[in-house]
Amino acid sequence: MLSESDKQAILRHIEPIAVVRNLRFQVESMEEGRCIAIVPKDDRFDGLYGAYHGGLLTTAADSIACLAVWTALGPDAHLTTADIHIRFLAACFSDATVDARVIKIGRSLCPVEVNIHDAEGAHVAVAQVTYFRLEKPV
Repeated sequence: MLSESDKQAILRHIEPIAVVRNLRFQVESMEEGRCIAIVPKDDRFDGLYGAYHGGLLTTAADSIACLAVWTALGPDAHLTTADIHIRFLAACFSDATVDARVIKIGRSLCPVEVNIHDAEGAHVAVAQVTYFRLEKPV
């Protein structure tokens, strides 16, 4: 069970991260092994035809997946992205809800499944992100 103090520690840990501030992540819920966040669409960063830019959706998937791992290991765990694969299912023209669930906490690798939905609930992308556990900061 993830305590309220653990949640607050994770949120404090991400405050100085520029991408979190610039993309205005809004963490909706956290539980052990899972994080759900809203990542508002910003017209300044639209892709072709006014859709949410795919690179930013990928960044959101990567970032919220990391938060999901921290809910299991704590925010002091040192992680780096080892691999990311995203499949776009539909264009997203609204804020995105990013739902990341840890598949496994391994000794060195932590794979996470990520589902992204638009504001109306349409499934717009699915990703798998794998984190490598580092012994100390790089």
